[in-house]
Amino acid sequence: MSVMNSRPALRWLVPAAAVAVVVGGGAAVGTLAATAEPSLPPRTAQQLLVDLQTARLDGLSGTVVQSADLGLPNLPNLSGAGSGTADIASLLTDTNQLRVWYSGPDKTRVALMGTLGETDVIRNGKDLWLWSSKQNKATHRTISDADTRSHQLPTDLPLTPQEAADRALAAVDPTTEVSVGRSATIAGRDAYELVLAPRDKASLVGQVRIAIDATEHVPLRLEIYPKGSDQTAFQIAFTQIDFARPDEAQFRFNPPPGAAVEESTGVPEAAKPDRPEGAPKTAEEAGVTTVGEGWTTVVVAKGGEDAAAGQQDEQAKQVLGVLTPVSGAWGSGHLLSGRLFSALLTDDGAIYAGLVSPERLYEVALEHK
Repeated sequence: MSVMNSRPALRWLVPAAAVAVVVGGGAAVGTLAATAEPSLPPRTAQQLLVDLQTARLDGLSGTVVQSADLGLPNLPNLSGAGSGTADIASLLTDTNQLRVWYSGPDKTRVALMGTLGETDVIRNGKDLWLWSSKQNKATHRTISDADTRSHQLPTDLPLTPQEAADRALAAVDPTTEVSVGRSATIAGRDAYELVLAPRDKASLVGQVRIAIDATEHVPLRLEIYPKGSDQTAFQIAFTQIDFARPDEAQFRFNPPPGAAVEESTGVPEAAKPDRPEGAPKTAEEAGVTTVGEGWTTVVVAKGGEDAAAGQQDEQAKQVLGVLTPVSGAWGSGHLLSGRLFSALLTDDGAIYAGLVSPERLYEVALEHK
């Protein structure tokens, strides 16, 4: 049995590791695809926010380069051997090149280019494909209305500057200071820069910077900086972009001869009589709550006794083996600490995670003891 089933709380470990990216986003690779600062007419932060919200995009294609230096240990593969999702999880730790095609919200394709093959996520209407050329395996899923309403897709990681910017902009509220940064030239396009900064200095995030195409008003680059650092922890940017609508053939996927094909049925165990089968669990049903607000929110995922009992699973041992053992008045457990976030996995099967220091997680764990 997979550790993801025997210890449900561990399902939150990888998303917790990606929490800095979801809000957006040593060996940092520097600023991607930027040249000299162009001269552009002045625009206020409010005008740039309106530009982003009112942009109308018929289509685009291009090449995206993404890098992450989150300060994470080398975690074991939690996604299962042979899964294309494991390749996508490399977005948390590596430098990656992706090809993207967009022809409307229901026609998208992202190809993660690897040294041994590529992993594609392709949406064409109600059809969603995950393809791993390295494993010669395709997984198909029919997107339900519940998926569309909840934006529930196979990966929670943003695969384009647009997805990353959408999630970062969702954090714009009274806890966020919004300003205009320096303009830049990215992938040959002039761009404004919108800067988001937490007002609460307890957050480990210093700034999120979004470069916006001066003409098309779409995000061309997103960078996340830890507090007190001028080196990015996460960045994703176009190095080449074309705003012409891609050919329809880019969104039609037919598994090659000999490929293993799996039909995914979603998450039927989450279904209830009063909602469609396959509808995702709500956060409350999954045992997930939050403490605090804005950039210092702590996510609390309680796994219960079954989760604690599952810690003897071999995969669970591998995960815990690379984390730092910690203990205190709140109890004992293991800590995953990065440049932008912390995650605490307790021995009683709970996970506490946020864009905050470990000390803040210990306080919340003590409050929930």
